[in-house]
Amino acid sequence: MLRGLAPDGGLYMPVEIARHSPEELEEFRGLPFTEVCFRVARPFATPDVPEEVLWQVVSEAINFPVNLVSLSPGLHILELFHGPTLAFKDFGARFMARLMGYFVRGETRPLTVLVATSGDTGSAVAHGFLRVPGIRVVILYPSSASAKRRRSSSPRSAKTSPRWKWRARSMIASGW
Repeated sequence: MLRGLAPDGGLYMPVEIARHSPEELEEFRGLPFTEVCFRVARPFATPDVPEEVLWQVVSEAINFPVNLVSLSPGLHILELFHGPTLAFKDFGARFMARLMGYFVRGETRPLTVLVATSGDTGSAVAHGFLRVPGIRVVILYPSSASAKRRRSSSPRSAKTSPRWKWRARSMIASGW
């Protein structure tokens, strides 16, 4: 989790993805959202993360409303915009921050997380890592409005273009 990319330059993937039985999925309907998140994350995290620590991570990460809106019988929408920065990225950023905080506990030097973004990722990550001991966050934003326009019209080329110049605006999330 603390290495970023895998040695081959790709993403880390689980060897196996846990399957939940129809009975478990039905049981999820009556559980609080944090309990469902805990049960879904548990097979991926244990034994590296003790269950009591994982419960704390999930409880702290997802401590805001998550509304399930019924549109019609059998058709529902989960509203993912009620987090601190009003972005769906609050879920992943806050979970990742607290889990990383667990793994760096006891380290003498802070871990630096580097984020390059032109959108709401920066604010979700900065807020997600706020007050997480042992971790600081540096966020890079595009240096010009034209780069931002280029990014919005062509996300793939904006990320790879040598003309995409970045200016560092640092937000040390653990201390501001």
